Amino acid sequence: MNRILATAVVFCSSAVVLVLEVTVIRLVAPYSGDTLETYTAAIGVALAAIALGARIGGAAADRRPAAPLLAVLLLLGGGTTLLARPVVVLLGPLLAGAGPVTALLLVAFGIALPVALLSAVPPVVVRTQLADLARGGSVVGRFSAWSTVGGLAGTVLTGYVLVALLPVSTVLLVSGCATALLGLPFAVRGAFLSRPRGPRDGLVLLGVCLVGGGLLVGVDSPCDAETAYYCARVAEDPQRPQGRVLYLDDLRHGYVDLADPTHLEFGYTQWFGAAVDAQLPPGPLESLHVGGGAYTMPRWLSAVRPGSTSVVLEVDPAVTELARAELGLRTGEDLAVVAGDARTTVVDLPDDRFDLVLGDAFGGLSVPWHLTTREFTEQIRRVLRPEGLYAVNVIDRGDRAFLAAQTATLGTVFTHVAVVAERGGLDSPAGGNHVLLASDSPLDTDALAAALARTPVPGGLADGERLERWRTTGTVLTDDHAPVDQLLTPYL
Repeated sequence: MNRILATAVVFCSSAVVLVLEVTVIRLVAPYSGDTLETYTAAIGVALAAIALGARIGGAAADRRPAAPLLAVLLLLGGGTTLLARPVVVLLGPLLAGAGPVTALLLVAFGIALPVALLSAVPPVVVRTQLADLARGGSVVGRFSAWSTVGGLAGTVLTGYVLVALLPVSTVLLVSGCATALLGLPFAVRGAFLSRPRGPRDGLVLLGVCLVGGGLLVGVDSPCDAETAYYCARVAEDPQRPQGRVLYLDDLRHGYVDLADPTHLEFGYTQWFGAAVDAQLPPGPLESLHVGGGAYTMPRWLSAVRPGSTSVVLEVDPAVTELARAELGLRTGEDLAVVAGDARTTVVDLPDDRFDLVLGDAFGGLSVPWHLTTREFTEQIRRVLRPEGLYAVNVIDRGDRAFLAAQTATLGTVFTHVAVVAERGGLDSPAGGNHVLLASDSPLDTDALAAALARTPVPGGLADGERLERWRTTGTVLTDDHAPVDQLLTPYL
């Protein structure tokens, strides 16, 4: 094999390995969430498969001719790459709900085999280039470098370009077909045709590729939109004719009634509304929303406080477009959307601009860690008027370590902090949504308690003793130390 072809094979096979590692996170997220466990599973399974493939490929290269071996690895690697998405989509509903194990199993079933097959390619190629053992180190180093460059190209191209422009299914279709096509010359050059059973073996491998491609195209996606961040879809509420639920990955992230903007379905949005009514004076409000999602609260404010204006910081433009298409979102003078990460876009907003800031940005079950820290909270305080209110939605369970950390963090920036949960819910290990309220003006706890008691999902304020314990013992989250996922999912 000439050096140019050998380099191309190593580069491309390594690139597809990293394409699989990155895209499997998007494939698995609808069933396991976009969490640290999902990323850990993707990286861990990929590394294990790379190690296994390199070991097996090296051993096979010493015993078998290179051409037929490369034909098998590339054709079968391409075919199983095409099968990655159908496998995850078909198994996902069966394995969902098992916590971190769901991510581990789905990643393993989805990409372990193609990653191992393609990781066996570089040692086989290197074996063909070792004509002069005196230069073995140079050959191994050169192809190791090209393998790394290929992996880097696959990572950057997928993360920065392909996932943003194309559905994951298309990315995998192109990757799988390109890999299989790369294997065809090795088969055509006599890898199979020179042996009695070669043509049949070649047809079997091509059949795997065709089946994989057919399933990839034929298995329906659970998403209305595959965005750079989420698998997003909108579902009708069978109990409410005009009710629409926004799902991002595996969680319900928003709800709107197309006919009634004053309807708040989720308990935490009802508590948002109760806090606004109890704490802020009547009349129009200027509000900032960290996270758009279904755009429930901006619509609610416009309806119940005519003349109110809202600025929404939403990281995912595709979610905004889905809200326009299916959730009745209309932007204008009273509602502006700023596309981008809230951490970087909030710094461009003027001081003392807003009466109300609502935080409802989620990646999986948790607020993205960089939106939980003291430094981000200081930015919120900067744009909030002295008498203004900051209300943020937090999901936690068990001993509420994350909730305690958020309470302590807000307490280092704001003078007054309160925590709202479903009545009696703070004593339940199941947990759920909580709303933290923070202000430099005293919180009217009597009015808050009365307003929360009237919501369809009755809320209650955390008692003073519990609140003080959280404020004094909770981990203060900073840009230097914000172990959000570990606080949510404690490890022994």
